[in-house]
Amino acid sequence: MNAVDATVRIPFDAARLRAEFPILQQQIHGHPLAYLDNANTTQKPRAVLDALNRYYLEANANIHRANHLLGERATRAYEGARETVRRFINARAVTEVVFTRGCTEAINLVAQSFARPRLHEGDEILLTHLEHHSNIVPWQIVCEATGARLQVAPISDRGELEFGELVALMREQTRLVAVTHVSNALGTILPVSDIIREAHARGIPVLIDGAQGAPHLPVDVQALDCDFYAFSAHKLYGPTGVGALYGKQALLDAMPPYQGGGSMIASVTFEKTTYNTVPYRFEAGTPNIAGVVGFGAAVEFLAACDLDAVRAHEHDLLVRATEQLLEIPDVRIIGTASERCGVISFVYDDVHPHDVGTVLDQEGVAVRAGQHCAQPIMDRYGVPATVRASFALYNTPEDVDALARAVWRVRELFGGNV
Repeated sequence: MNAVDATVRIPFDAARLRAEFPILQQQIHGHPLAYLDNANTTQKPRAVLDALNRYYLEANANIHRANHLLGERATRAYEGARETVRRFINARAVTEVVFTRGCTEAINLVAQSFARPRLHEGDEILLTHLEHHSNIVPWQIVCEATGARLQVAPISDRGELEFGELVALMREQTRLVAVTHVSNALGTILPVSDIIREAHARGIPVLIDGAQGAPHLPVDVQALDCDFYAFSAHKLYGPTGVGALYGKQALLDAMPPYQGGGSMIASVTFEKTTYNTVPYRFEAGTPNIAGVVGFGAAVEFLAACDLDAVRAHEHDLLVRATEQLLEIPDVRIIGTASERCGVISFVYDDVHPHDVGTVLDQEGVAVRAGQHCAQPIMDRYGVPATVRASFALYNTPEDVDALARAVWRVRELFGGNV
């Protein structure tokens, strides 16, 4: 795979980019597909589909161990993707990029290999109320095993982090701060640079959950100075089942493996096993080779776009959706932070979000309706679930208009209080 060429930029044109996604060309229930479930998973451009197909047609073999040309091609493609991801997040070295099954596994890796050996009874892991389950449950598991406990920084009614409260919770016993870059349920952008600065001033390492950040915001791990950054391919126009963990070299070097198997070893006898260097120490067994190759293609696709223009476009869609939804009686938007990206979450009177989602689907509009793997946020607002529309670079104003028409259709079917 070719590395990202930052000098090549594709002029931003949502309609032209949309044409690169074959799945978006279909109709759903007789309507043009308006796919607005991108925080759940994004669709895949032809470049990624071609990369996956080409890998299986021309290079399918195991990596790092097959002594033939196909094995060489597969290894080159796999390690080329690692270099592509390194450039995308500006890590210092490819050895700071570990391929995982996704953002969730990346966080679990840090929880089990970095946090667990360091935690003792009374120690604390600091989160925020904006986290989704993947950045809550792994820490609960290590806390239950070690006697440590979670501390949770509150949010305002608008869905913004109470920054002062977070800083006040950074105490002597805090061993790690683990926060999301962007809330998957509300779209709130967290001030991660400020959080990292305050944590480091107190000697506390920081993990950033970038599942919703990397697809929408520039990520420079050196500029952020984060200790770990975790993200998934499938929310970034790549395949499912693959993701990456960035970790500072010194931290990764000091972390023991948490899964055993092939490739992660240097030598094995029945008496003793010695382990490979990073990142291979954390990539036990045959990895998702095709997925990693597709991940690299997705990163190349996104990096070739004008990311500032993409963000501006997605912001315009968010503003348009907000204005149109607020015109519909009985619609209430959940989470109105001043800094948001790509997500609008709402409820309609007392109609359950699942019913709203079903009506929207019949109108060709794909959204997610539910807790969004973020039940604490739903509890915070006293709602069982929300309808969430989330945007990607291929969405157009027509998609937003289709969303609004479909919600008006909900009103026709269920009525309202006005």
